Amino acid sequence: MSADGLPPLREVIERHAIAAKKSLGQNFLLDLNLTAKIARAAGDLSGATVIEVGPGPGGLTRALLMEGAQRVIAIERDERCLAALAEIAAHYPGKLEIVSDDALETDFAKLAAGASDIRIVANLPYNIGTELLIRWLTPKDWPPFYGSMTLMFQREVAERIVAAPASRAYGRLGVLAGWRTQARIAFDVPPQAFSPPPKVTSSVVHIVPRAEPLPADAAKLGRVTQAAFGQRRKMLRQSLKALGGEALLARTGIEATRRAETLSVAEFVALANAI
Repeated sequence: MSADGLPPLREVIERHAIAAKKSLGQNFLLDLNLTAKIARAAGDLSGATVIEVGPGPGGLTRALLMEGAQRVIAIERDERCLAALAEIAAHYPGKLEIVSDDALETDFAKLAAGASDIRIVANLPYNIGTELLIRWLTPKDWPPFYGSMTLMFQREVAERIVAAPASRAYGRLGVLAGWRTQARIAFDVPPQAFSPPPKVTSSVVHIVPRAEPLPADAAKLGRVTQAAFGQRRKMLRQSLKALGGEALLARTGIEATRRAETLSVAEFVALANAI
């Protein structure tokens, strides 16, 4: 038995025949010391409702409950994992809610309605992680339904989330994250910590919403950043041509000969507001 009184994860995976599927972006974390470190990176969980996406056999789920989460809502689309998660739910009566659903189809705000302290903590499936993050960063209403996000990504994606202007990793993701949140890389996770091991290092990113981000329409900011970084080697007068080009830039006082990676988050917000 493990420290929480449940069987080791390798035994659980073998007993329920849960081989990780590449098509689902699955890489399971088996080291409970490491999953506990991720849970602790989310802060004091006592009294918190935690939303977890893609729990798989439940390694991080168990850590969240061991670290004192009041309630965990685990969203899992892989039906093979449901029986393993049900065993955890039975071990922690009334604390684990299992939602069999596709995270891309889930209404997260509705799911956590009524809870006062909501955290998102997840080892996100690689194939949907960035898309989910963008959705969580760009809801129409702000502040969002969550108080913080502690998420695992490929190291390359994590660097893009926390990137500053003029850095090589700076792009659309860095602008959207920098606009409404403060993000930092908490620590790295080596490939050998996973089963099966991915080809790249992963990183845990801790993200906290800003109380008063610069006012802008999220959809317009998304359009501006997508256009600017979609042709990042070109001058803004060319990359933003479809959105107004030089006339748009003139309204914001931004030089038409600059390139996307040189603009600050505030300048991108100004462009969005000028559309």
